[in-house]
Amino acid sequence: MAYDQGQQTGIILTTCLATFVGGFIFGVWSVQGYLISPALAEERHRNLNDPVESDESDVDESDTLLDHAPSWTNGLQADRRQGLSARALPDQQPKPALDKNSIEECKLVLVVRTDLGMTKGKIAAQCSHATLACYKALARSPADSPQRSILSRWEKYGQAKIAVQTKSEDEMLELRRRARNAGLTAEVIQDAGRTQIEAGSITVLGVGPGPKSAVDQITGHLKLL
Repeated sequence: MAYDQGQQTGIILTTCLATFVGGFIFGVWSVQGYLISPALAEERHRNLNDPVESDESDVDESDTLLDHAPSWTNGLQADRRQGLSARALPDQQPKPALDKNSIEECKLVLVVRTDLGMTKGKIAAQCSHATLACYKALARSPADSPQRSILSRWEKYGQAKIAVQTKSEDEMLELRRRARNAGLTAEVIQDAGRTQIEAGSITVLGVGPGPKSAVDQITGHLKLL
């Protein structure tokens, strides 16, 4: 049976309208739970009205508050102004004495001061700052330098990080001096003093990433955190 153009248009519009209405009704019934089993509907109802909150609400946010964030764009001087890294003394500048052709395992050691009484969250934040400061220090080196080769090896083979402890600022600064004299990257973090400890306190020293044997000569005697 032949249809004229008007009839064909009417059939198409009617079909589209019926499909839209049917889909809308199907969606409403699905949301209301009419198309699922009574047991599943009851379980969903209980979950929606469960008064128990996630355990995340018990986290003390003040323990993990970051005092300051490093700047990827402003460079070394901006980091030092913001308290990310302590100012290096003239005799503590890194010496380029590392072999870029070495295949030795590399690691980063984070030396944490335990005499400051920092909480676990505070220590984690300060160690994060130290890790990033050391990474940026190596990343600023020329592309064909031993430092960049070490950074690439460290990234490629798991980015090993070890946390150890020290009990004084003097020992931490001496470790930094020895590390820099050995040609290793060594960055200390100064706290901004917004939460738990006095402003300007040196909290964490990062040594490396560097060859395992060289780093161990500086920090191998320290106890694990």
